[in-house]
Amino acid sequence: MESHELLREIFEKKAPKEVSADLELSTSMIYKWAQPPGTDGPGVENPLDRVEALFQSTKDHRLIQWLCQRAGGFFIYNPKNTPHPHFLIPATNEIVQEFADLLQVVSAAAADNQITPAEAKQIRDRWEELKSVTEGFVAGCEEGNFGPIKTEAARRNNPFS
Repeated sequence: MESHELLREIFEKKAPKEVSADLELSTSMIYKWAQPPGTDGPGVENPLDRVEALFQSTKDHRLIQWLCQRAGGFFIYNPKNTPHPHFLIPATNEIVQEFADLLQVVSAAAADNQITPAEAKQIRDRWEELKSVTEGFVAGCEEGNFGPIKTEAARRNNPFS
């Protein structure tokens, strides 16, 4: 789906006039966002296109993670697919180890009955890593493709690669 198509659907639920008032922009600008660029209408690059362009320029997933967190969710990077059907047990062990690492960080942080901002960040970082490893495993299970899991496990086990 193109960004202008998504915005058009969104504007069916919340009127462009309301959005323009919320954002303190002209209603015509909001309507232009929902038009395809380069057509008869004067469509303009919308904020979704700008965020995508920023991401394509930087290749920094923290941009997307930040946006997901602002929306109350999280970003999980989907692994690229390369066939390799026999890597289940080490991948399962890696998920268990990531979970154990998370529990260790949580236990250490909670030992004094308080969580500092630095400890909260450590917990968040371990949680994000666990979610990514698990998502890669689940995607591999769904597709019967475990090559990316093996590659990522090898990368983590060899810090000099």
